[in-house]
Amino acid sequence: MKALIYSTKEFEKASLQNANQQKHDITITGKPLNMDTVKMAEGFDVVVLFTNDDASEPVLRALNDLGVKYVATRSVGVDHINLKVAAELGIRVANVPHYSPNSVAEHTVALMMALNRKLIMADTKAHNYQFDLSSLIGFDMYQKTVGIIGLGTIGKVVADILKGFGCKLLVYDKYAEEADDYEGVTFVTLNELLVTSDIITLHAPLTEETKYMITQEQIAKMKMGVMLINTSRGGLIKTEDVLQGLREGKIGYLGLDVYENERGIFFKNHFETEGRDELLTDLLNFNNVIITGHQAFLTNEALTNIADKTIQNLDEWQLGTPEECNAKVGKIHPLEELQ
Repeated sequence: MKALIYSTKEFEKASLQNANQQKHDITITGKPLNMDTVKMAEGFDVVVLFTNDDASEPVLRALNDLGVKYVATRSVGVDHINLKVAAELGIRVANVPHYSPNSVAEHTVALMMALNRKLIMADTKAHNYQFDLSSLIGFDMYQKTVGIIGLGTIGKVVADILKGFGCKLLVYDKYAEEADDYEGVTFVTLNELLVTSDIITLHAPLTEETKYMITQEQIAKMKMGVMLINTSRGGLIKTEDVLQGLREGKIGYLGLDVYENERGIFFKNHFETEGRDELLTDLLNFNNVIITGHQAFLTNEALTNIADKTIQNLDEWQLGTPEECNAKVGKIHPLEELQ
C-alpha cells in the first residue's frame, strides 16, 4: 500500500522502517495533518496519523476527495479522528489497541514520586551547590489512598505498581465489571473517590462523556492538598479550574503529561517562540507542578510495538481484512486509558 505518515519524529523513523521491511511504499513527513497539509496525501491509499493530527470532518472530506481510503493512527486514542464522518465516507480507521501499558503507567508513578519527593527542586538546588533540605519534605506512599479513574490496561498496571508501595487503591470505572474483582482494589463511586483519595490519577479516554470530568465542582470535593495526575488526555480536566485549585492550595501537587490545548505546542521546541500559551505558562510558574510533553509513551519498547502494529494494520488491509482492523476501534474500553 502507498502510505503517507504525518507528524513523524526523528525518534520514530528507525522503528517504522524496521517494521515495514519495504513491504509498503511509505513516505514520511514531519508535518502534521491539517487543512494546510492535507493536499500532500493526494495519490496515497493510507494516511498514518499521531495524536495531535487533525482528522476532523473538513480534513476527512478533503482526504476522501483525494482518494484516501484508510486512516491509521499510531495511538490507542482516536479522539483526534471524527469516526462518524469517517464511517459515512467509507474511510477505514485502525488504531494501535495496545503497545506498552508499562511505559505510561511507569511514567505516571514517576510523576507521583517526583512531585512527592520534590526531585526537580532538589536537583536544581544540588546543581547550585545548595544541599540544605529546606522545602524538600515529602510523604510516605505507604497506606496513602490512591484513586484510579479508569481501570483499563494502563490503569491496571498503575494499580499493580502502587500495590508494591502498600497504597490503598480505589477505582472508579462505570463500565468495569465489579464482579471481575480485580485483586487489591476497591470499586467506589466517583464522589467517594474524590472525597477520599490522597492522590487521584486519570486513565480515561476523551469522549463527550468524559470531557471536563474534573472541574471546579469535582475539585471542591477533593482533600485539601490532593495530588492530581493526568497522563491520558488533556481535555479530561478543565485547566482553568485546576489552576484556581492550585492558587487556593486545594491541589497540592499537579503532574501532567497532557494538556487540553497541546496541539501545536507539544512535540515542538518553542524556546525562542514569542506569544506563549498563557494558561500553560501560569501552570509552569508553580513549583508544585510538573509537566512533561506527552512523553509517557516514549520508550524503546513502545516505539517498536507502535510501529509493528501500525504496519500490521496496513498488512491486514492489503490482505483484505479491513473488518478486523475497524473492529479494533470499537473494542476500546469506554473508560480505558489512551496515549
